[in-house]
Amino acid sequence: MRLDGASALVVGGAGGFGEATVRRLVGEGVRVLVADLAEDKGKALEADLGDAVRFLATDVTSTESVAAAVGAAQELGTLRVVVIVHGGPAAGRRMVNRNGEFYPLEVFRRTTDIFLGGTYNVLSQAAAAMTRNEPLESGQRGVVVMTASIAGFESQVGQTDYAAAKGGVISLTLAAARDLAPTGVRVVTIAPGTFFTPAFRMAEEEAQARWGPGVPNPKRMGHVDEYARLALHIVDNDYLNGEVIRVDGAVRFNV
Repeated sequence: MRLDGASALVVGGAGGFGEATVRRLVGEGVRVLVADLAEDKGKALEADLGDAVRFLATDVTSTESVAAAVGAAQELGTLRVVVIVHGGPAAGRRMVNRNGEFYPLEVFRRTTDIFLGGTYNVLSQAAAAMTRNEPLESGQRGVVVMTASIAGFESQVGQTDYAAAKGGVISLTLAAARDLAPTGVRVVTIAPGTFFTPAFRMAEEEAQARWGPGVPNPKRMGHVDEYARLALHIVDNDYLNGEVIRVDGAVRFNV
């Protein structure tokens, strides 16, 4: 996909995966709207990268907030690229604990609303906007890169809400790609394995020592730029569509 004169919307652009992707896109000459709730980080990224980046506080669960982000991205150029990589809460508790107490439905719904509902909210509105683009010579109008997790394939204990949400994103991928095929908008999902991000709230050396040895090859946690490089390849390769790509060093979660 040609990116000259293009803009991108990176939802969760102030986080680990998101920031790395923003920097890669800016390096390709794309102007980027960073949509995130982390205002301090978003504004710092905006200040660091200058006119190439604009930050907008965005709530993925709000139709109006996402509409504002899509509109702001269109002001920067022709919206050709959307990367959905926002984070959110996940309680990390068993469905029923040792005291026989069940996992609250409202917490389950909160997680799925953010990770799955929020992804759909961005996907649907951004795709609708991109369908109004003039098609490129290839017939393509845009691409949406969503983010799942290998937990959507094989989850660990205490991940019922997160696994259900990410499994939903995985299932959404092909259905959305087929729905949008006549419009020239592609949909591809990345399913990361064990990557080091600021969400770990510890030094990278400590995290690598704890989780790195469990990865078959290479024997380390992933680097966020490896996600970003894959996202840029998806943007570039028009024949990637409707696919979920695991990037995980061949790790498989065990109980």
